[in-house]
Amino acid sequence: MYLTTGKLHNGQTFYVRYLNLQDLPNIIKLQSKVVKALPEPDVLQPLTIEEYTNILNGETLMIGVFVEEKLIAFRAMLVPENDEEGLGADIGLSEEVFPTIIYSEISNVDPDFRKNGLQTYMGEILVNNINRKLFRYVLATVAPFNIPSLKDKFSLGMEIAVLKEKFDGKLRYVFVRDLNREARTDITLDVQNIKMEHIEQQQSLLMAGYRGVSVELIGNEWHVRFEK
Repeated sequence: MYLTTGKLHNGQTFYVRYLNLQDLPNIIKLQSKVVKALPEPDVLQPLTIEEYTNILNGETLMIGVFVEEKLIAFRAMLVPENDEEGLGADIGLSEEVFPTIIYSEISNVDPDFRKNGLQTYMGEILVNNINRKLFRYVLATVAPFNIPSLKDKFSLGMEIAVLKEKFDGKLRYVFVRDLNREARTDITLDVQNIKMEHIEQQQSLLMAGYRGVSVELIGNEWHVRFEK
């Protein structure tokens, strides 16, 4: 059963549906293709067959985009068991709210079908289908300089709360969206634009209560906009 259908920029029709265990071989095949095409493999943390199996055995939290019968993109959300990656603790949430956490997990788009906005398109579908009676916080990690994924998270209303080492020493932004707060309504007291390569400066701002809210290319260098 299709969730929705649409058209790519070249006019091809695609459809979106929830994925299941029968799709696992095609999921792994697409992930391998995406990893091989990455200029910097460290920007993506691939999932294992076991991790995909856990997601697919859970609630309907993984969707795929198909052209005819070919899987060209997929995206997953994951209900963690007691926040096993520690993202809730990373951003200062109390253990009592850990059951209300849901992760925005991996997203892969076939390199042959990029620039169709599929990553964010899938993200919007998943976020709109979150059961807000059960879940409040959407968390995710993104590597610095993974610009498409950074822009994707910002477009979904998420903000950078922490920048630290995760996954065996790999540097990651930790994003959060509080579904009980649909928009920033507080007054912005200060704005800082920091070069993305300046890690310690960004970490200092985040520790001082700033949140990263967007990225911008200034000249030939990427900057992160922080607001407080």
